[in-house]
Amino acid sequence: MDNGIGFFDIIWSIFWLFLMVAWFWVMVSVVADVFRSKDLSGGAKALWIAFVILIPWLGVLAYVLIRGERMHQHNVEAMDQMEQAQKDYIRSVATVSTADELERLSALKDKGVLTDEEFEAQKAKILSA
Repeated sequence: MDNGIGFFDIIWSIFWLFLMVAWFWVMVSVVADVFRSKDLSGGAKALWIAFVILIPWLGVLAYVLIRGERMHQHNVEAMDQMEQAQKDYIRSVATVSTADELERLSALKDKGVLTDEEFEAQKAKILSA
């Protein structure tokens, strides 16, 4: 019995689904880059968006050919900003204040883990840094 759906039909459908997802990704990337571009005026942005919406294949192809290098620069700048924000956040969370460190040392001294000499040496080390 043949149900009408063959292996080739499934592969063909997967191929078209992949193309649709790729096309959607490219469209979103181009539109996002148009709005992210600080070097384009509002009118130029409106024209690019109209071009991309009214004549999608030609608009996207023209944008990538004309402004492809700028797209790359914008992506690199965005990644650099995200990386810097991540580093700043990690530094802000990982930083222990001097008062917190001294309090921790005092607690260790009170518990008998540190001797007076060790406490003073560690305290001097923290205060000099």
